[in-house]
Amino acid sequence: MLTPTKPTSQDATDDAILVVDNIVVRFETPEGPIVAVDDVSLKVKPGEFLSVIGPSGCGKSTLFNVVGGLLGHYNGKVSVAGETIAGPHQSIGMVFQEESTFPWRTVTDNVAFPLELTGMAKAQRIERARHFIALVGLDGFENRYPGELSGGMRQRVSLARTLASEPKILLMDEPFAALDEQTRLLLGDKVLQIQQQLKQTTLLITHNITEAVQMSDRIVVMTYRPGKVKRIVEIDLPRPRTSEIVGSEAFGRYVAQIWADLREEASRGMRDEEKHTLSHPKGGAS
Repeated sequence: MLTPTKPTSQDATDDAILVVDNIVVRFETPEGPIVAVDDVSLKVKPGEFLSVIGPSGCGKSTLFNVVGGLLGHYNGKVSVAGETIAGPHQSIGMVFQEESTFPWRTVTDNVAFPLELTGMAKAQRIERARHFIALVGLDGFENRYPGELSGGMRQRVSLARTLASEPKILLMDEPFAALDEQTRLLLGDKVLQIQQQLKQTTLLITHNITEAVQMSDRIVVMTYRPGKVKRIVEIDLPRPRTSEIVGSEAFGRYVAQIWADLREEASRGMRDEEKHTLSHPKGGAS
């Protein structure tokens, strides 16, 4: 049964490891200021898998950049384990959509790279790198180069590299967006397996409803710009969870509910873009 809840800053217990408190982000543009994120508050419990989903232009990635410390000009507060943070933080690891492996480094050297920067002894960092390479299912590929791997395998290298630093919180910004649907589902299984094994607190930014329902404990649905929390849906599906659940009736109900919300917001976005195009035709006066 679907159990959507209204957005609230008290949407999780007080033992939250990540607190996003009243975040507002504004950008200056030639056409005037734009509010990208408007009064967003979230609490994420230790070990929870939370997804943020919304239409294009809703501020998902902007929110990701705020939490990850990549964006400094905003109102509000982000805290980890009770500590207010500003800028990149060692407790937060990030995996991006874009290709981020170093083509001149082997898989092992890619995964060990952040450990090298900390000054960790070579033998220790290689041992840890190999542990996380095995964890993401790339045993036997330790000495391969990224150019010899598929897109999905390269993303697993990026995931292993981030996990090797043992962050308390893992942020993922549409890490599988460039992959085909079958690969996405299978990599979702792998991410879930790792998340459950490590009890990893995870925040996923995605536009894919199936991906969000497959992996999440809760899903935050955002409105079209300005990005606000429209609804928080608790996913009451059994764990351990795999992509086999995608065909279940309960899974389909969650997808339908979230799509109804997203369809409404995406339609608003399309109407807004059409108005903008009509008022600013190409080649016409601005």
